[in-house]
Amino acid sequence: MSKESIQQVVQQSLETYFNDLGEQQASNIYDMVVQTVEKPILQVVMLRADGNQSQAADMLGINRNTLRKKLQQHGLL
Repeated sequence: MSKESIQQVVQQSLETYFNDLGEQQASNIYDMVVQTVEKPILQVVMLRADGNQSQAADMLGINRNTLRKKLQQHGLL
């Protein structure tokens, strides 16, 4: 799957979200999207790194402490 394909999935999902909202006011969309995609990203990268947090942090482009914090936030530790 290419970067563009991922972008299309996110765009389509957001369009569906807004359609489902109808006349209701949307709020905190950025946080909702980040929280929604962050957990599966962390899960897949940790699997790919065989549980090695340093390697996973490198793959994600974040430091290991930030990774640990995010893993804890999502209940992955």
